[in-house]
Amino acid sequence: MDLSDLRIFRAVVEEGGITRAAERLHRVQSNVTTRVRQLEDDLGVALFIREGKRLHLAPAGRVLLDYAERLLDLAAEAREAVQDSRPRGTFRLGSMESTAAVRLPAPLSAYIKRYPEVNVELRTGNPVQLARAVLAGELDAALAAEPIAPEQFDQIPVFEEDLVLIAAESQPPIIPGEAAPRTMIAFENGCPHRKRLEDWYEARGETPAQTLQLASYYAMLGCVLVGMGITLLPRSVLATYPERKRLSLHPLPEGQNKAWTLLFWRKGAGSPKIEALAEVLTAKASR
Repeated sequence: MDLSDLRIFRAVVEEGGITRAAERLHRVQSNVTTRVRQLEDDLGVALFIREGKRLHLAPAGRVLLDYAERLLDLAAEAREAVQDSRPRGTFRLGSMESTAAVRLPAPLSAYIKRYPEVNVELRTGNPVQLARAVLAGELDAALAAEPIAPEQFDQIPVFEEDLVLIAAESQPPIIPGEAAPRTMIAFENGCPHRKRLEDWYEARGETPAQTLQLASYYAMLGCVLVGMGITLLPRSVLATYPERKRLSLHPLPEGQNKAWTLLFWRKGAGSPKIEALAEVLTAKASR
């Protein structure tokens, strides 16, 4: 039993016989008769009560008609949905925690207002976790700091971040030749900001004596505030941090102080929802 069988069956019922159904479907009568017989053989029941050339719907046929109408309507809805260029349905979006907290709220709010038929489900993680989730089909798209493998993902840059070292207010300037704070405060392995901080220590010929690993940038800044160590984050995260005046910012060397946040999705798996979000994000970023 397939959808074409159900279409023929429904046409026979609605037209009251084989002849008119064949005309409506632009088929020869023998073909319609054969398909109805094959459907009955497949189901193992008689769908019509035959009186000469007249057909009356049998009890089993009445049951099937209800299902046939629902299945054909659902198939039409599915076809319309996949061909529709309007953003609609569930949008599973991933993001780094710092991006979700600072950069994403305003454009995401604008996106939801503009496309009310989209239901956004947001999930946070580091770039490695997000990339795996996109490849596994668990996420439709994600936002993460570069680099993102171009051979596996389509991607566009949406936010350029100014990266800085953040320390307690009492921290003197961090200059070459003088020891850096011995404790590094960072997200888990896989976070690009942690990797950049580790590279910064390595370039100075130093190794942090201790790494404090936390899952929230607010927790990280709280630990920095009381002098436990230093961290590396986008300057933008301080915009919503109430104690930012009690922190000191220290520049990174040229070439290490900028990073792009990318919107990426599995190669060839773009959709109207992703295209619409890209448009909103790039419009917000340009302003």
